[in-house]
Amino acid sequence: MLAYITWNVDPILFELGNVRVGWYGLLLASGFLLAYLLFQKMLSKEGFPQQLTDRFAIYTILWTVVGLRLGHCLFYDWAYFQHHLLEIFIPFTQTPQGWQFTGYAGLASHGGVIAIILFVVYFAYKYKINILWLLDRLAIAVPIAAAFVRCGNLMNSEIIGVITDKPWGFIFMQLQGSDECCEPRHPTQLYEAFVYFSLFLFHLWYYFKHTKGKIYAGRTTGILLIVIFTARFFIEFVKKEQVDFEVGMTLNMGQWLSIPFIILGIFCLYYSYKKKLLFVPKQAIDNQKKS
Repeated sequence: MLAYITWNVDPILFELGNVRVGWYGLLLASGFLLAYLLFQKMLSKEGFPQQLTDRFAIYTILWTVVGLRLGHCLFYDWAYFQHHLLEIFIPFTQTPQGWQFTGYAGLASHGGVIAIILFVVYFAYKYKINILWLLDRLAIAVPIAAAFVRCGNLMNSEIIGVITDKPWGFIFMQLQGSDECCEPRHPTQLYEAFVYFSLFLFHLWYYFKHTKGKIYAGRTTGILLIVIFTARFFIEFVKKEQVDFEVGMTLNMGQWLSIPFIILGIFCLYYSYKKKLLFVPKQAIDNQKKS
């Protein structure tokens, strides 16, 4: 037992009455903030209007949160939420003692990615910006937020792995009373966080040092989609089933949802090497000055 890591962190940072503030929420907000600061720095460096950057960032965060929530409710827990529609949209859960603030207990990354892509398409069309130009800059900032989210999952002792005999296995003591406690398990949250953080560092080098901000359209978007969702696909094999209907499935829901993103990433990467197109936000800047 001494060879394993005993993990017994309280997921609640502090409480104020019925309001509970958890590590997950803090890390989620911190990740979004860091991603925004980097994104703002890149767009400012390329002459993009600050007002337009802030507008895009605010709505991207809102769309991401909505997508994360809807993704969980629709893909993983529709059997429950179809009878509790109000709980999809409010951060409260109905208990025998009444309504309790819990935050949004249940977010799915695939839903967040779908929401981001849909919003970027809308925003790019509205302000006449090349979609891939915008996605490529966003793809550089997003991995740091994703890494922080997975660290939040670790603090919550959730999205755990299957039982392992590896010395880096985690014993999640917060899960006492369930069949998930007291056996060392793969820390799949850390596996994903490591991939996302490594991708973030690579993208920083690629943008600021290697290409000096000149990215062929689709390059970093393709790399992000391929790396993140290929890693997600394989890590799922050592991840415990998130919902009951996944038991016995050859590929679970996370893996099936990852496949279309991997294909899209391959297409973006192929497009970037085939076309080798460079775009600047000139049209958006001109339109902003006229408005």
